[in-house]
Amino acid sequence: MEPQPTEPLASTGPAGSAGAAARALETVFRLETPRVVAAVARVVRDVGIAEELTQDALVAALEQWPGDGVPDNPGAWLMTTARRRAVDLVRRRETYARKLAEIGRDLHSTGVPAPPEEPPAPDDIDDDLLRLVFTTCHPVLSAEARIALTLRLLGGLTTAEIARAFLAPEPTVAQRVVRAKRTLATKNVAFEVPYGPDREARLGSVLDVIYLIFNEGYAATAGDDWLRPALCEDALRLARLLSGLMPKEPEVHGLTALLEFQASRAGARTAPDGAPILLRDQNRRRWNRMLVARGVTALGRADATLTGAPGPYALQAAIAACHARAHTYEETDWKAIATLYGLLAAGSPSPVVELNRAVAVSMTEGPGTALELVDALTAEPALRGYHLLPSVRADLLLRLGRTAEARTEFEHAAALTRNARERELLLRRAGECG
Repeated sequence: MEPQPTEPLASTGPAGSAGAAARALETVFRLETPRVVAAVARVVRDVGIAEELTQDALVAALEQWPGDGVPDNPGAWLMTTARRRAVDLVRRRETYARKLAEIGRDLHSTGVPAPPEEPPAPDDIDDDLLRLVFTTCHPVLSAEARIALTLRLLGGLTTAEIARAFLAPEPTVAQRVVRAKRTLATKNVAFEVPYGPDREARLGSVLDVIYLIFNEGYAATAGDDWLRPALCEDALRLARLLSGLMPKEPEVHGLTALLEFQASRAGARTAPDGAPILLRDQNRRRWNRMLVARGVTALGRADATLTGAPGPYALQAAIAACHARAHTYEETDWKAIATLYGLLAAGSPSPVVELNRAVAVSMTEGPGTALELVDALTAEPALRGYHLLPSVRADLLLRLGRTAEARTEFEHAAALTRNARERELLLRRAGECG
Protein backbone atom coordinates (compact mmCIF):
# COMPACT_ATOMS: atom_id res chain seq x y z
CA MET A 1 0.00 0.00 0.00
CA GLU A 2 1.27 3.46 -0.85
CA PRO A 3 1.95 5.72 2.15
CA GLN A 4 -0.59 8.53 2.25
CA PRO A 5 0.35 12.15 2.91
CA THR A 6 -0.63 13.41 6.33
CA GLU A 7 -2.56 16.58 7.08
CA PRO A 8 -0.22 19.56 6.82
CA LEU A 9 0.67 21.69 9.79
CA ALA A 10 -0.75 25.18 10.04
CA SER A 11 1.05 27.62 7.82
CA THR A 12 1.51 30.16 10.61
CA GLY A 13 4.69 30.35 12.68
CA PRO A 14 8.18 29.08 11.92
CA ALA A 15 7.03 25.67 10.68
CA GLY A 16 5.05 27.31 7.91
CA SER A 17 7.75 29.75 6.83
CA ALA A 18 9.74 29.37 3.65
CA GLY A 19 12.94 29.00 5.69
CA ALA A 20 11.52 26.18 7.80
CA ALA A 21 10.19 24.43 4.71
CA ALA A 22 13.56 24.68 2.99
CA ARG A 23 15.39 23.32 6.06
CA ALA A 24 12.90 20.48 6.43
CA LEU A 25 13.19 19.63 2.76
CA GLU A 26 16.99 19.59 2.92
CA THR A 27 16.87 17.11 5.80
CA VAL A 28 14.24 14.96 4.11
CA PHE A 29 16.23 15.03 0.88
CA ARG A 30 19.22 13.46 2.63
CA LEU A 31 17.23 10.84 4.48
CA GLU A 32 14.41 9.91 2.12
CA THR A 33 15.70 10.37 -1.44
CA PRO A 34 17.26 6.87 -1.68
CA ARG A 35 14.00 5.21 -0.64
CA VAL A 36 11.88 7.40 -2.90
CA VAL A 37 14.13 6.83 -5.93
CA ALA A 38 14.19 3.08 -5.21
CA ALA A 39 10.41 2.85 -4.91
CA VAL A 40 9.84 4.89 -8.08
CA ALA A 41 12.46 2.93 -10.03
CA ARG A 42 10.56 -0.28 -9.30
CA VAL A 43 7.53 1.30 -11.00
CA VAL A 44 9.22 2.88 -14.04
CA ARG A 45 12.16 0.40 -14.30
CA ASP A 46 14.61 3.21 -15.06
CA VAL A 47 16.93 4.79 -12.48
CA GLY A 48 17.37 8.02 -14.44
CA ILE A 49 13.64 8.60 -14.84
CA ALA A 50 13.10 7.65 -11.18
CA GLU A 51 15.53 10.35 -10.08
CA GLU A 52 13.81 12.91 -12.32
CA LEU A 53 10.40 12.09 -10.84
CA THR A 54 11.86 12.33 -7.34
CA GLN A 55 13.30 15.74 -8.20
CA ASP A 56 9.86 16.76 -9.49
CA ALA A 57 8.39 15.79 -6.12
CA LEU A 58 11.05 17.86 -4.35
CA VAL A 59 10.18 20.86 -6.52
CA ALA A 60 6.50 20.36 -5.71
CA ALA A 61 7.38 20.36 -2.02
CA LEU A 62 9.32 23.61 -2.38
CA GLU A 63 6.28 25.15 -4.03
CA GLN A 64 3.65 23.85 -1.59
CA TRP A 65 5.24 23.53 1.85
CA PRO A 66 5.99 27.23 2.46
CA GLY A 67 2.29 28.04 2.02
CA ASP A 68 0.60 24.87 3.24
CA GLY A 69 3.03 24.01 6.01
CA VAL A 70 5.45 21.11 6.39
CA PRO A 71 3.58 17.76 6.54
CA ASP A 72 3.75 15.69 9.71
CA ASN A 73 5.46 12.98 7.68
CA PRO A 74 7.48 14.75 4.95
CA GLY A 75 9.02 11.51 3.70
CA ALA A 76 5.64 9.91 3.12
CA TRP A 77 4.47 13.05 1.32
CA LEU A 78 7.44 12.91 -1.07
CA MET A 79 7.04 9.16 -1.57
CA THR A 80 3.36 9.47 -2.44
CA THR A 81 3.86 12.45 -4.75
CA ALA A 82 6.71 10.80 -6.65
CA ARG A 83 4.97 7.42 -6.96
CA ARG A 84 1.77 9.02 -8.22
CA ARG A 85 3.78 10.74 -10.94
CA ALA A 86 5.45 7.43 -11.74
CA VAL A 87 2.08 5.68 -12.02
CA ASP A 88 0.81 8.45 -14.29
CA LEU A 89 3.86 8.03 -16.51
CA VAL A 90 3.38 4.27 -16.73
CA ARG A 91 -0.31 4.72 -17.55
CA ARG A 92 0.58 7.10 -20.38
CA ARG A 93 3.03 4.54 -21.69
CA GLU A 94 0.42 1.81 -21.47
CA THR A 95 -2.11 3.98 -23.32
CA TYR A 96 0.42 4.54 -26.07
CA ALA A 97 1.16 0.82 -26.17
CA ARG A 98 -2.56 -0.02 -26.45
CA LYS A 99 -2.89 2.31 -29.40
CA LEU A 100 0.02 0.59 -31.09
CA ALA A 101 -1.61 -2.73 -30.34
CA GLU A 102 -4.83 -1.61 -32.00
CA ILE A 103 -2.93 -0.68 -35.13
CA GLY A 104 -1.21 -4.04 -35.18
CA ARG A 105 -4.23 -6.10 -34.10
CA ASP A 106 -3.44 -8.73 -36.68
CA LEU A 107 -0.54 -9.85 -34.51
CA HIS A 108 -3.08 -11.32 -32.10
CA SER A 109 -4.62 -13.50 -34.77
CA THR A 110 -1.76 -15.98 -34.55
CA GLY A 111 -3.28 -17.45 -31.43
CA VAL A 112 0.11 -17.81 -29.74
CA PRO A 113 -0.55 -17.75 -26.00
CA ALA A 114 1.43 -15.41 -23.78
CA PRO A 115 4.22 -17.12 -21.89
CA PRO A 116 3.42 -17.78 -18.25
CA GLU A 117 5.07 -15.59 -15.65
CA GLU A 118 8.15 -17.13 -14.10
CA PRO A 119 7.81 -17.92 -10.41
CA PRO A 120 10.03 -15.89 -8.12
CA ALA A 121 13.39 -17.38 -7.22
CA PRO A 122 13.45 -19.09 -3.82
CA ASP A 123 16.12 -16.67 -2.50
CA ASP A 124 14.68 -13.55 -4.12
CA ILE A 125 14.84 -10.45 -1.93
CA ASP A 126 11.94 -8.06 -2.36
CA ASP A 127 13.47 -4.77 -1.29
CA ASP A 128 13.56 -1.63 -3.40
CA LEU A 129 16.60 -0.13 -1.70
CA LEU A 130 18.59 -3.31 -2.24
CA ARG A 131 17.60 -3.28 -5.90
CA LEU A 132 18.89 0.27 -6.14
CA VAL A 133 22.21 -0.67 -4.49
CA PHE A 134 22.82 -3.49 -6.95
CA THR A 135 21.80 -1.29 -9.88
CA THR A 136 24.07 1.65 -9.07
CA CYS A 137 26.99 -0.75 -8.50
CA HIS A 138 26.43 -2.81 -11.65
CA PRO A 139 29.70 -4.02 -13.24
CA VAL A 140 28.61 -2.59 -16.60
CA LEU A 141 29.64 0.80 -15.15
CA SER A 142 33.19 1.96 -14.52
CA ALA A 143 34.38 2.15 -10.91
CA GLU A 144 34.25 5.96 -11.02
CA ALA A 145 30.71 5.91 -12.39
CA ARG A 146 29.54 3.43 -9.75
CA ILE A 147 30.92 5.58 -6.96
CA ALA A 148 29.41 8.79 -8.33
CA LEU A 149 26.00 7.24 -8.97
CA THR A 150 25.92 5.48 -5.59
CA LEU A 151 26.78 8.66 -3.72
CA ARG A 152 24.23 10.58 -5.76
CA LEU A 153 21.27 8.21 -5.36
CA LEU A 154 22.04 6.38 -2.11
CA GLY A 155 24.26 8.87 -0.31
CA GLY A 156 22.04 11.84 -1.12
CA LEU A 157 25.03 13.94 -2.20
CA THR A 158 24.75 16.64 -4.83
CA THR A 159 27.00 16.66 -7.87
CA ALA A 160 28.94 19.59 -6.38
CA GLU A 161 29.48 17.70 -3.10
CA ILE A 162 30.76 14.61 -4.90
CA ALA A 163 33.10 16.76 -6.98
CA ARG A 164 34.48 18.44 -3.85
CA ALA A 165 34.92 15.13 -2.06
CA PHE A 166 36.99 13.62 -4.86
CA LEU A 167 38.65 16.85 -6.00
CA ALA A 168 37.19 16.39 -9.47
CA PRO A 169 35.69 19.08 -11.73
CA GLU A 170 31.94 19.33 -11.23
CA PRO A 171 31.20 18.94 -14.99
CA THR A 172 33.24 15.71 -14.98
CA VAL A 173 31.21 14.26 -12.12
CA ALA A 174 27.96 15.41 -13.73
CA GLN A 175 28.94 13.65 -16.96
CA ARG A 176 29.76 10.46 -15.06
CA VAL A 177 26.34 10.44 -13.44
CA VAL A 178 24.51 11.17 -16.70
CA ARG A 179 26.49 8.55 -18.63
CA ALA A 180 25.99 5.99 -15.88
CA LYS A 181 22.20 6.39 -15.98
CA ARG A 182 22.26 6.31 -19.79
CA THR A 183 24.38 3.14 -19.77
CA LEU A 184 22.01 1.39 -17.38
CA ALA A 185 19.12 2.26 -19.69
CA THR A 186 20.80 1.36 -23.01
CA LYS A 187 22.19 -1.90 -21.61
CA ASN A 188 18.73 -2.78 -20.29
CA VAL A 189 20.10 -3.46 -16.81
CA ALA A 190 17.28 -4.99 -14.82
CA PHE A 191 16.21 -3.21 -11.65
CA GLU A 192 16.49 -6.28 -9.47
CA VAL A 193 18.48 -8.10 -6.83
CA PRO A 194 20.27 -10.94 -8.62
CA TYR A 195 20.23 -14.36 -7.02
CA GLY A 196 22.37 -17.46 -7.09
CA PRO A 197 25.87 -17.13 -8.58
CA ASP A 198 25.01 -13.73 -10.09
CA ARG A 199 24.30 -12.27 -6.66
CA GLU A 200 27.58 -13.54 -5.28
CA ALA A 201 29.46 -12.05 -8.23
CA ARG A 202 27.64 -8.70 -8.06
CA LEU A 203 27.81 -8.38 -4.29
CA GLY A 204 31.58 -8.01 -4.54
CA SER A 205 31.11 -4.94 -6.73
CA VAL A 206 28.68 -3.42 -4.23
CA LEU A 207 31.03 -3.95 -1.29
CA ASP A 208 34.02 -2.65 -3.25
CA VAL A 209 32.23 0.61 -4.07
CA ILE A 210 31.34 1.23 -0.42
CA TYR A 211 34.90 0.35 0.62
CA LEU A 212 36.41 2.74 -1.95
CA ILE A 213 34.15 5.56 -0.78
CA PHE A 214 35.22 4.99 2.84
CA ASN A 215 38.91 4.76 1.96
CA GLU A 216 38.83 8.06 0.11
CA GLY A 217 37.42 9.67 3.24
CA TYR A 218 39.78 7.81 5.61
CA ALA A 219 43.00 8.65 3.74
CA ALA A 220 42.36 11.05 0.88
CA THR A 221 44.48 10.36 -2.18
CA ALA A 222 44.93 14.05 -2.96
CA GLY A 223 44.20 17.54 -1.69
CA ASP A 224 44.94 19.50 1.47
CA ASP A 225 43.02 17.34 3.97
CA TRP A 226 44.04 13.86 5.04
CA LEU A 227 40.59 13.00 6.36
CA ARG A 228 37.20 13.66 4.76
CA PRO A 229 34.81 12.58 7.52
CA ALA A 230 31.65 13.09 5.45
CA LEU A 231 32.70 10.38 2.99
CA CYS A 232 33.47 7.98 5.84
CA GLU A 233 30.03 8.66 7.32
CA ASP A 234 28.30 8.09 3.96
CA ALA A 235 30.12 4.79 3.39
CA LEU A 236 29.41 3.61 6.93
CA ARG A 237 25.75 4.48 6.55
CA LEU A 238 25.59 2.49 3.29
CA ALA A 239 27.33 -0.49 4.91
CA ARG A 240 24.91 -0.49 7.84
CA LEU A 241 22.01 -0.23 5.43
CA LEU A 242 23.29 -3.22 3.48
CA SER A 243 23.75 -5.23 6.69
CA GLY A 244 20.11 -4.69 7.54
CA LEU A 245 18.98 -5.62 4.05
CA MET A 246 21.19 -8.72 3.70
CA PRO A 247 21.51 -10.19 7.22
CA LYS A 248 22.65 -13.62 5.99
CA GLU A 249 25.69 -12.39 4.05
CA PRO A 250 28.88 -12.70 6.17
CA GLU A 251 30.95 -10.42 3.93
CA VAL A 252 28.40 -7.65 4.28
CA HIS A 253 28.79 -7.84 8.07
CA GLY A 254 32.56 -8.15 7.61
CA LEU A 255 32.71 -4.89 5.66
CA THR A 256 30.47 -3.15 8.18
CA ALA A 257 32.68 -4.35 11.04
CA LEU A 258 35.81 -3.16 9.22
CA LEU A 259 34.39 0.31 8.66
CA GLU A 260 33.12 0.57 12.24
CA PHE A 261 36.60 -0.27 13.58
CA GLN A 262 38.37 2.09 11.18
CA ALA A 263 35.92 4.93 11.82
CA SER A 264 36.45 4.54 15.57
CA ARG A 265 40.00 5.91 15.17
CA ALA A 266 39.04 9.00 13.18
CA GLY A 267 39.19 11.41 16.12
CA ALA A 268 42.76 10.38 16.97
CA ARG A 269 44.22 10.29 13.47
CA THR A 270 44.83 14.02 13.08
CA ALA A 271 46.26 16.79 15.24
CA PRO A 272 44.28 20.00 15.87
CA ASP A 273 46.00 21.56 12.84
CA GLY A 274 44.98 18.62 10.62
CA ALA A 275 48.40 16.95 10.53
CA PRO A 276 48.28 13.12 10.36
CA ILE A 277 49.10 11.12 13.50
CA LEU A 278 50.60 7.67 12.95
CA LEU A 279 48.92 4.64 14.53
CA ARG A 280 51.67 4.12 17.09
CA ASP A 281 51.42 7.75 18.26
CA GLN A 282 47.63 7.96 18.54
CA ASN A 283 45.93 8.61 21.87
CA ARG A 284 43.76 5.51 22.08
CA ARG A 285 41.55 7.09 24.71
CA ARG A 286 40.22 9.21 21.85
CA TRP A 287 39.11 6.13 19.92
CA ASN A 288 35.33 5.91 19.80
CA ARG A 289 34.49 2.90 21.99
CA MET A 290 30.86 2.88 20.85
CA LEU A 291 32.00 2.32 17.25
CA VAL A 292 34.44 -0.33 18.46
CA ALA A 293 31.55 -2.12 20.18
CA ARG A 294 29.48 -1.89 17.00
CA GLY A 295 32.42 -3.36 15.09
CA VAL A 296 32.66 -6.27 17.51
CA THR A 297 28.93 -6.94 17.09
CA ALA A 298 29.13 -6.82 13.29
CA LEU A 299 32.17 -9.12 13.28
CA GLY A 300 30.23 -11.55 15.48
CA ARG A 301 27.42 -11.55 12.92
CA ALA A 302 29.95 -12.25 10.17
CA ASP A 303 31.27 -15.24 12.11
CA ALA A 304 27.75 -16.48 12.92
CA THR A 305 26.66 -16.46 9.27
CA LEU A 306 29.89 -17.93 7.89
CA THR A 307 29.59 -21.32 6.19
CA GLY A 308 33.10 -21.61 4.71
CA ALA A 309 36.39 -19.76 4.83
CA PRO A 310 36.14 -16.09 5.84
CA GLY A 311 36.17 -13.57 3.00
CA PRO A 312 38.57 -10.65 2.56
CA TYR A 313 36.42 -8.10 4.38
CA ALA A 314 35.84 -10.37 7.36
CA LEU A 315 39.59 -11.02 7.57
CA GLN A 316 40.39 -7.30 7.37
CA ALA A 317 37.80 -6.69 10.08
CA ALA A 318 39.50 -9.31 12.27
CA ILE A 319 42.81 -7.48 11.75
CA ALA A 320 41.20 -4.17 12.70
CA ALA A 321 39.72 -5.85 15.78
CA CYS A 322 43.25 -6.80 16.92
CA HIS A 323 44.18 -3.12 16.89
CA ALA A 324 40.93 -2.12 18.61
CA ARG A 325 41.47 -4.58 21.46
CA ALA A 326 44.99 -3.37 22.23
CA HIS A 327 45.11 -0.62 24.87
CA THR A 328 48.58 0.43 23.65
CA TYR A 329 50.53 0.05 20.44
CA GLU A 330 52.97 -2.30 22.20
CA GLU A 331 50.15 -4.60 23.34
CA THR A 332 48.98 -5.24 19.77
CA ASP A 333 48.85 -8.93 18.86
CA TRP A 334 51.11 -8.60 15.83
CA LYS A 335 51.52 -12.37 15.52
CA ALA A 336 47.76 -12.78 15.03
CA ILE A 337 47.75 -9.88 12.56
CA ALA A 338 50.57 -11.45 10.53
CA THR A 339 48.69 -14.76 10.45
CA LEU A 340 45.47 -13.04 9.33
CA TYR A 341 47.34 -11.20 6.57
CA GLY A 342 48.74 -14.56 5.48
CA LEU A 343 45.20 -15.93 5.19
CA LEU A 344 44.14 -12.80 3.33
CA ALA A 345 47.04 -13.14 0.90
CA ALA A 346 46.19 -16.79 0.29
CA GLY A 347 42.53 -16.08 -0.48
CA SER A 348 42.91 -12.70 -2.19
CA PRO A 349 46.50 -12.39 -3.48
CA SER A 350 47.62 -8.77 -3.69
CA PRO A 351 50.97 -6.97 -3.43
CA VAL A 352 49.31 -4.40 -1.14
CA VAL A 353 48.27 -7.20 1.22
CA GLU A 354 51.85 -8.53 1.14
CA LEU A 355 53.14 -5.06 1.97
CA ASN A 356 50.84 -4.89 4.98
CA ARG A 357 51.86 -8.39 6.02
CA ALA A 358 55.48 -7.27 5.92
CA VAL A 359 54.70 -4.52 8.43
CA ALA A 360 53.18 -7.09 10.81
CA VAL A 361 56.15 -9.42 10.28
CA SER A 362 58.51 -6.58 11.20
CA MET A 363 56.85 -6.43 14.60
CA THR A 364 57.20 -10.16 15.24
CA GLU A 365 60.39 -11.20 13.43
CA GLY A 366 62.20 -7.89 13.15
CA PRO A 367 62.72 -5.22 10.47
CA GLY A 368 65.42 -7.21 8.67
CA THR A 369 63.10 -10.08 7.78
CA ALA A 370 60.38 -7.66 6.79
CA LEU A 371 62.74 -5.65 4.58
CA GLU A 372 63.45 -8.79 2.55
CA LEU A 373 59.72 -9.18 1.95
CA VAL A 374 59.36 -5.52 0.96
CA ASP A 375 62.37 -5.61 -1.36
CA ALA A 376 60.75 -8.54 -3.18
CA LEU A 377 57.78 -6.27 -3.93
CA THR A 378 59.75 -3.42 -5.53
CA ALA A 379 59.44 -4.99 -8.98
CA GLU A 380 55.64 -5.35 -8.71
CA PRO A 381 54.00 -3.30 -11.52
CA ALA A 382 50.93 -2.70 -9.35
CA LEU A 383 53.07 -0.90 -6.75
CA ARG A 384 54.88 1.32 -9.22
CA GLY A 385 54.07 4.85 -8.08
CA TYR A 386 52.47 3.59 -4.83
CA HIS A 387 53.88 5.93 -2.18
CA LEU A 388 53.37 3.53 0.73
CA LEU A 389 55.97 1.11 -0.65
CA PRO A 390 58.94 3.49 -0.18
CA SER A 391 57.28 4.77 3.02
CA VAL A 392 57.23 1.30 4.59
CA ARG A 393 60.73 0.59 3.30
CA ALA A 394 61.97 3.86 4.82
CA ASP A 395 60.51 2.97 8.21
CA LEU A 396 62.21 -0.44 8.17
CA LEU A 397 65.55 1.09 7.13
CA LEU A 398 65.25 3.64 9.93
CA ARG A 399 64.68 0.89 12.49
CA LEU A 400 67.79 -0.87 11.15
CA GLY A 401 69.84 2.28 11.66
CA ARG A 402 70.33 2.90 7.92
CA THR A 403 69.28 6.54 8.24
CA ALA A 404 70.68 7.90 4.98
CA GLU A 405 68.80 5.28 2.95
CA ALA A 406 65.69 5.86 5.04
CA ARG A 407 65.80 9.58 4.31
CA THR A 408 66.01 8.93 0.56
CA GLU A 409 63.02 6.58 0.72
CA PHE A 410 60.92 9.05 2.76
CA GLU A 411 61.67 11.76 0.21
CA HIS A 412 60.74 9.37 -2.61
CA ALA A 413 57.42 8.58 -0.91
CA ALA A 414 56.74 12.30 -0.40
CA ALA A 415 57.29 12.92 -4.11
CA LEU A 416 54.77 10.22 -5.02
CA THR A 417 51.84 11.17 -2.76
CA ARG A 418 49.28 13.68 -3.98
CA ASN A 419 48.02 14.52 -0.51
CA ALA A 420 49.56 17.68 0.94
CA ARG A 421 49.21 16.60 4.59
CA GLU A 422 50.81 13.22 3.96
CA ARG A 423 53.62 14.87 2.00
CA GLU A 424 54.36 17.14 4.96
CA LEU A 425 54.48 14.12 7.29
CA LEU A 426 56.85 12.19 5.03
CA LEU A 427 59.17 15.16 4.56
CA ARG A 428 59.21 15.75 8.31
CA ARG A 429 60.20 12.14 8.87
CA ALA A 430 62.89 12.49 6.20
CA GLY A 431 64.26 15.51 8.06
CA GLU A 432 64.29 13.57 11.33
CA CYS A 433 66.67 11.06 9.76
CA GLY A 434 69.46 13.65 10.23
